[in-house]
Amino acid sequence: MSQERGGVRPAPDQVMVDIARYALGYEVTSELAVETARYCLMDTLGCGLEALEYPACTKLMGPVVPGTVVPNGARVPGTSYVLDPVQAAFNVGAMIRWLDFNDTWLAAEWGHPSDNLGGILAVADWLSQGPAGSRPPLRMRDVLTAMIKAHEIQGCIALENSFNKVGLDHVVLVKVATTAVVCALLGMTEDETVNAISLAWVDGQSLRTYRHAPNTGSRKSWAAGDATSRGVRLALMARAGEMGYPTALTAKTWGFYDVSFGGQEFRFQRPYDSYVMENVLFKISYPAEFHAQTAVEAAVTLHGELAKRGLNASAIERIELRTHEACMRIIDKKGPLANPADRDHCVQYMIAVPLLFGRLTAADYEDALALDPVWGKRIDALRALVETSEVPQFTADYHDPAMRSIANSLRLVLKDGTELEETVEYPIGHKRRRAEGMPLLVEKFRRNLARRLDAAQQARILEVSLDQKRLEAMPVPEYVEMYTV
Repeated sequence: MSQERGGVRPAPDQVMVDIARYALGYEVTSELAVETARYCLMDTLGCGLEALEYPACTKLMGPVVPGTVVPNGARVPGTSYVLDPVQAAFNVGAMIRWLDFNDTWLAAEWGHPSDNLGGILAVADWLSQGPAGSRPPLRMRDVLTAMIKAHEIQGCIALENSFNKVGLDHVVLVKVATTAVVCALLGMTEDETVNAISLAWVDGQSLRTYRHAPNTGSRKSWAAGDATSRGVRLALMARAGEMGYPTALTAKTWGFYDVSFGGQEFRFQRPYDSYVMENVLFKISYPAEFHAQTAVEAAVTLHGELAKRGLNASAIERIELRTHEACMRIIDKKGPLANPADRDHCVQYMIAVPLLFGRLTAADYEDALALDPVWGKRIDALRALVETSEVPQFTADYHDPAMRSIANSLRLVLKDGTELEETVEYPIGHKRRRAEGMPLLVEKFRRNLARRLDAAQQARILEVSLDQKRLEAMPVPEYVEMYTV
């Protein structure tokens, strides 16, 4: 094999320069984006608080060395931990993502841009905890701005570039986005930021195998925490003077494109602004992989239709799910489901539970229900009745920038020949259903606050979080302090 030789250092890849310049220099002016970021902040932290009810999550929380407390460190909401910013980012990122209930971006690559809050909040709190007078504390407006930019970096790259099709997990984009916006929070130069971003692309990237049978497992719940913490670490290394790699993407044979992306360069649909935050999808009603959200909503509606007729799921002869290609590829599963991570990525399971109970909660993925000798068998029996097929128009509308629908159509054929059908194009967390969804999102936040915090804390957090101007002006440490226990 021949290889290129030469000592001339090339100019950095334009893709990395564009990310750095946006992260450092773009001024966010969209009021819609800033307001949506406030809702996103509430929902994301609330999801993390709910996750702390699950031992599988909490066993990963805390410092690497038990008992370690970092002076002037970053706090982990819902806990008493005070950690270094890298480990705090892992803690916050893991709890945010654990239940698959935070926001979602669907495109050629799907993902969850609020995963970046792990790194953003940890670094913002840590930077603002320094010795008195060392620097003014960051404000929550700085956090919201960083969230908007992280959403935009992750989401715009995802629009036209599918990492899952080459076997890589979408958390590579969390790592890159966190790296860039953390550099901005740290006050780094453009050159330092490009160096840090290059380090993120040079890293070996996570394989998606932990999201798919036969290897589906709990790493999918902490992979984003790992990615956002890695972004913090790389930014800090670059700030300390660590060198970068200017053609990390484009280097022949050895760069990311040739090694990990089939030799293809990234394509871009639009420049970076605030589009992604403005159009992000919220999971409000159901902790379900987003391609199944409308299927679950349809199943809940059909459960009600059965009840009106004095019937239940035992009356069903056949279940037909007409869906889009991404749903077929990611969550269409037959056969045994090994654990909660397997079940919450199985559209058949996510349909069966609401047809039986008229609900779908995070607890419904746990062994207590799935392995119950009665109900578990009924769920499996209903799963076996589901026949899936793609509707090309649903797939086209999914990719259409003007629509971005996530359509599912569910038809029940009953044993007496009756047919019941429900089609849902846009889930309740979609931009087209914002007016309907935001009050429900606030109620979700209230419920999640009550899981971990006392009444006085809940009241203080709600008072500030529901007031846009007051939240933006609040110093980061004051806001984070309200979540400590």
